[in-house]
Amino acid sequence: MTYGHRAPPSAIGSGTQKLFGWFGGPGLDAVGQFFVMLGFLPGRCNALMAGLAETGGGVLLALGFLTPLAPALLRSVMLVAAVSVHIKKGFFITNGGFEYTFVPGVAALTPAFRGPGSLSLDALLGHYLSGTLWGAAALLVGVLGGVVALIQRRPIPTQQSATGE
Repeated sequence: MTYGHRAPPSAIGSGTQKLFGWFGGPGLDAVGQFFVMLGFLPGRCNALMAGLAETGGGVLLALGFLTPLAPALLRSVMLVAAVSVHIKKGFFITNGGFEYTFVPGVAALTPAFRGPGSLSLDALLGHYLSGTLWGAAALLVGVLGGVVALIQRRPIPTQQSATGE
């Protein structure tokens, strides 16, 4: 399954591919099966969480609402994708590497450090949750979220070890 290479360049698009099969995505059941192959059990539940984190983080980022939370969610999902699927293929996305998951995962942190902008919901509501402390917190929470998901990952037995050969 080459699911990771069909994702559009947006968190909302990629998340809704997982959740609903939109934009040519496989949908929750197929992504759940893919997650099982990666060792994330139960697969459908993990796919649901990843899809919700991507979609929710993308929506929050686009609206400029709860600004530090959005980058934390997106950083977490991108870290898990990079480690579980892409890192063994090197850096460049042309070889299936982790370049694409790394760059948006880091770029998503920018609003947590710099602020969401004057037309954001946070600014309109008078919430100013940005700066070095909020950016560092978003990075830390995102990395911890990814690490927790990766720690729970279970190795899938190979065909050879499953048959006892």
